[in-house]
This record gives sequence, C-alpha cells and structure tokens, in this order.
Amino acid sequence: MNMNNQEVLRVLVAGANGGIGRQTVEQALESGHRVRALVRNLANLPLVHPSLEIVKGDLLQPGTFERYLENMDVVISAIGVSGGLGADKPTTLYSQGNANLLAAMRENGVGRVFFISASAIEISPVLPFFVRLAEKYILQKLLRHMYADIRVMEKIIKESAADWTIIRPPRLTGKPATGRYRIAINHFLKNCLSISRGDVAHFMIHNATNAAIRHATIEIAY
Repeated sequence: MNMNNQEVLRVLVAGANGGIGRQTVEQALESGHRVRALVRNLANLPLVHPSLEIVKGDLLQPGTFERYLENMDVVISAIGVSGGLGADKPTTLYSQGNANLLAAMRENGVGRVFFISASAIEISPVLPFFVRLAEKYILQKLLRHMYADIRVMEKIIKESAADWTIIRPPRLTGKPATGRYRIAINHFLKNCLSISRGDVAHFMIHNATNAAIRHATIEIAY
C-alpha cells in the first residue's frame, strides 16, 4: 500500500517509547503523517521532527492524557509491561489502560484504533506440535499474569464501539522492517513464529485506513 497516495493522518501513539511504539512513531513520520507521541516520561523518547509532538500522560491515570486525543484520526496503543519472561506479575495495564483509552476516544469522537495483543494467548492449531507444547506449557505459564490481562483487554475492545483492530504478533525481534510478511485476518496463520517490531509497526501504519481489517484480529509473521 502506497502511503504517498493517501491523506496525511493525525496519529496518536500510546507507549511511544517502547519497541513497537517507537518504530510506529518513526515510520509514521517517514510516511508523512503528523504524530503525537504519548509517553509517561518525556526523556524516554529523544526524537525531534517537525511533524512530531511528544506529550506526557499515563493511560492508568485518567485526566493525564484525554486532551491529547482531540482531533486525532488514528490511535495506536503500543503499551506493554517490561521485564520479560522472568518478571511476570499481576497487571491491569492492558485491560484498564486501554479501557481508559477507549473512554477517552469516545469522549473525543475518535474511532480508529489499533491494539497490540499476543499470538500465544490462544494456542494455534496450525502451529507445529512442539511449538504448541512450548506455548501451552512454558510460555503461557511463565507469562500467565500478562496473558490473563491481555485476554481481559481483548474482551473489552471487542465489546466497545470503537473501530478497532487487534494485532497478535508472535515472538518479536529487533530486526529492521522489511515490509514483507504474511497476515491472517480472523484466522490462525500457519507457521506464525516471529516478526520484527518494525514490521508490526509497518503493517499498522500502512493499513491505518484499510477497511478490510476493521473489527478484526490479525496474526502476522514472516
């Protein structure tokens, strides 16, 4: 999809200093969009661009971010917990944070939004057998708190009136964006094993106005 043939969008990225968030900010700017980057600490996103506005707010603290939704065309929620496999603990960041975001969007008349979930919250029947075992008996147990909150998040999103798309990436890598990947819309993707954060961002930015993925869950991988 050629963004040069599309209108300039006003994009708000929540969690803009994270792996997917920062890639999303940078690629949106490269595509000619106007970006408002929402972070909890302004020092965590040392980017300067004439089409970039960096603002401070916390999705878990209503009142700190709602005004930044005004006049936005697209919202991308790239929030996430840090710590990895060895630091899983109870959280409401995904569920409550994104519920607060949806409420703020509704108040500001903003409909289009992307959310980042995870492929392993639901065991895919088309994955290789050993991968299914690893996801069920290792990954889902090591990240049980995170996945539990993501499942609540998905339920909240799907019951909302927003114009949502949920992205379920598999193992994320730090490799550069390629623009070459496979997707499945509301289906499991065969051999959905890995994707770079850059290509997750690429997909969202280049499909921001794609009606075919609205109210849909997307699996994406190489």
